Amino acid sequence: MPLETNMPIYVAGHRGLVGAALVRALSAQGYTNLVLRSRQELDLTEQLAVRRFFEDERPRAVILAAARVGGIRANNTYPGQFIRDNLLIQDNVIDAAFRTGVDKFVFLGSSCIYPKLAAQPIKEEALLTGPLEPTNEAYAIAKIAGVKLCQALHREFGFNAISLMPTNLYGPGDNFDLQNAHVLPALIRRVHEAKLRGEPRVTVWGTGTPRREFLHVDDLADAVLYLLQTYSGEPIVNIGWGEDVTILELAELIASVVGYTGRLDFDPSRPDGTPRKLLDVSRLRALGWHPKIPLAAGIDSTYKWFSNNAVAARL
Repeated sequence: MPLETNMPIYVAGHRGLVGAALVRALSAQGYTNLVLRSRQELDLTEQLAVRRFFEDERPRAVILAAARVGGIRANNTYPGQFIRDNLLIQDNVIDAAFRTGVDKFVFLGSSCIYPKLAAQPIKEEALLTGPLEPTNEAYAIAKIAGVKLCQALHREFGFNAISLMPTNLYGPGDNFDLQNAHVLPALIRRVHEAKLRGEPRVTVWGTGTPRREFLHVDDLADAVLYLLQTYSGEPIVNIGWGEDVTILELAELIASVVGYTGRLDFDPSRPDGTPRKLLDVSRLRALGWHPKIPLAAGIDSTYKWFSNNAVAARL
């Protein structure tokens, strides 16, 4: 679907990591009619408010980047909030977009929708073929429901919705709160603070052996806009780099970028989560998109943003 630069495009969750990157990418490509609402202006868990918003604004394209997100600790501590809020947000926004005849809808899910022990790299067809990782099951179930709702409306009514499954994301604007952050930004903050304090060691959760794939959020935004204009299929599409690293390798890379020379200690009493999570990106590459920001360069730019934006870094 070709996008006109003046068409109204609603980015739900524009202040989050992904939403902000989408706004940057859309603005850089000349789109001038972005429809944006903060959580204070529009509570996406309130169905009537969402319906009124869509009826009043009539966006032609919608990218759903709003969600309650967090790392292992947050998912373990607040499973009720994670499943409730995400189900409400998704259902309200998807339903309102469908009812008001939105031309193109993008649902952003997560690689955590796949089974804990899925064959690696994970193909899109692995969905619902095995048990989920218990530490993020609530979030994953909500995201799976969103995928299935989009697919059902696509199949029954021709609703032009696509579902994209990003791998682990990072970049400027990430959440560096140690209670809720994902592993990469949490490690950046902890290693940075250890360096400032002159601490001789940093303790890292788990054994260091799990493997994770990381994609810079600006690469994700580029992929989303590319697929928004070129893809209209019902099957989900993985969005990732296609390569992974161990948590040990990640921690060592972050220490190198930060300039920390102390010791990294791993605490095996803490949960590792899924042993490996690498996405198969064959479908994405066949559609013609490839990432551009290598992990080392991405961590370097993210650390520079963190160092210069302590107040904005959600500490």
